[in-house]
Amino acid sequence: MTDKTQKLVGHLLAAITITVWGSTFISSKVLLTVLSPVQIMICRFVIAYAVLWLLHPKWDKTSIKDELGFAAMGVFSCTLYFMAENYALRFTLASNVSIIVASAPIMTAVLAHFFTKSEKLNRNILFGFLVAFSGVAMVVLNGKFVLKLNPLGDMLSLLAALSWAVYSVILKKYVGRFNTIMLTRKLMFYGLLTSLPIMLVQGGGLPFEAMKEPKMLLNLLFLGILGSGICYVLWSKAVLRLGVVKTNNYIYVNPFVTLLTGAVFLSEPITPMGIFGALLIISGVVICSKKPKALTAE
Repeated sequence: MTDKTQKLVGHLLAAITITVWGSTFISSKVLLTVLSPVQIMICRFVIAYAVLWLLHPKWDKTSIKDELGFAAMGVFSCTLYFMAENYALRFTLASNVSIIVASAPIMTAVLAHFFTKSEKLNRNILFGFLVAFSGVAMVVLNGKFVLKLNPLGDMLSLLAALSWAVYSVILKKYVGRFNTIMLTRKLMFYGLLTSLPIMLVQGGGLPFEAMKEPKMLLNLLFLGILGSGICYVLWSKAVLRLGVVKTNNYIYVNPFVTLLTGAVFLSEPITPMGIFGALLIISGVVICSKKPKALTAE
């Protein structure tokens, strides 16, 4: 497979992943009518782990240092990210959370600049961020100017974005060394391990009664199998082909996918501002993905 084909596959995998992640909010909204955020999170991890084990039923040889890296990724990409985002929604507007979490790609680019050798900040990444982030704000607001500052909720949203950025940089160091299914399985295991104490403190237990209802079970399976299992594998494969910065630029597209799925399944309107914002997002992602032209001395 040529380098160009490898990158094309990487873009396709990232696009598929972000399309699924952008649509998971529908399932989450349905489940939140009955379950708590931590119950949904743990169910996702359990289902994802079981599916990934069936796909790769092997114990790969790892060192203690590797396990610590897996544990760190599990905490940052699963437990801390989801908890910070879910609790942010309790203290601030959903629009605030969506916009602030969309800063994860630029945070990733900054961390990658200092902690990796191959992925450095350049003017295209910065300019693309400004364009895409402006589009994200337009898509999220979608003609409704309701953005209000809330220090606690907004700080939790920033924590979620930073958690994802830290996970992304750690992933860069591991993604080429291990089978991606095994790697994702490890993340789900440590995510589950560090989430269980939260559920024990909050109470509620596993929602066995809710899982007997077909509608609830199907939504949990969608979140677990696709959202937390398969998509994390595809994301890792995209990072392997594109690098962590280019792959994370697709996060800018997430609010646009959410806007579309909301229009299709929940009959939520799309305004001209939302459409223009989508165009800015796509333009920003394209700009971020391009290498800057070398400056030549005259």
